[in-house]
Amino acid sequence: MGRVTERRRVVRIRGGAVNERPDTLVAEEPLEIRLNGRPIAITMRTPGDDFALAAGFLVSEGVLAAASDVRNIVYCAGAKEDGSNTYNVVDVQLAPGVAVPDITLERNVYTTSSCGLCGKASLDAVRTTARFPIADAPPLRLTPALLSALPDRLRAAQRVFDRTGGLHAAALFSEDGELLDVREDVGRHNAVDKLVGRALREGLLPLERAVLLVSGRASFELAQKAVMAGLPVLAAVSAPSSLAVDLAAETGLTLVGFLRGQDMNVYAGEHRIALGVPAAEA
Repeated sequence: MGRVTERRRVVRIRGGAVNERPDTLVAEEPLEIRLNGRPIAITMRTPGDDFALAAGFLVSEGVLAAASDVRNIVYCAGAKEDGSNTYNVVDVQLAPGVAVPDITLERNVYTTSSCGLCGKASLDAVRTTARFPIADAPPLRLTPALLSALPDRLRAAQRVFDRTGGLHAAALFSEDGELLDVREDVGRHNAVDKLVGRALREGLLPLERAVLLVSGRASFELAQKAVMAGLPVLAAVSAPSSLAVDLAAETGLTLVGFLRGQDMNVYAGEHRIALGVPAAEA
């Protein structure tokens, strides 16, 4: 299986002094995801949790909703000359009776990299395929103090980031602020897929009493993945996109951005945040 980190030579310049030394970098390799033997997507990822990544991706595509939907997940033979496995091709085999959707490799490469559809079409696609309506989830109430503590807890759990400084992270927290799971990857969407895929395989979907925190911005794609997993709250340390806000408002997702220290912006779903009495404007 591929390595999470690799060593490379680097010339360091510090305060005018120059020296040569090895540096630890995060690994990046392609992963081809197949469904019943048919290629449907290729993503650049950090090796590790590949089965969970593939399962989580298929949750976001509306293919999987429960562990029982999957018969097996296996690595396929790679492209090495000796026929050995490269561990860069994963095949998800559906359980008998589970419908095989009309998914093509061309569509998914396009939609994964640039959303493929825009505006209302994108929102409609998520609304019509979501298996776990967030509006039907049990009530969840979070305080700003609890949310503000989550980024530090996520940062403390980023083991590979400490060695490389080059990974995104995504974490699941309970409504009490307990860290449930954390994954790292060169792609923040892959980190989320790994979380969701692990939850699927453990029979935990929908994640209706959990909070998803991501280390970067909140794109439409990440909001989509949260909605498809039944997550009621998505928080990000950076900005959301306009389409992510639209999707959150459309589906009832609570979307928090710029979560830094005691400060945050709530873009949608503020009914899940115990806001108290707003301060008077200056």
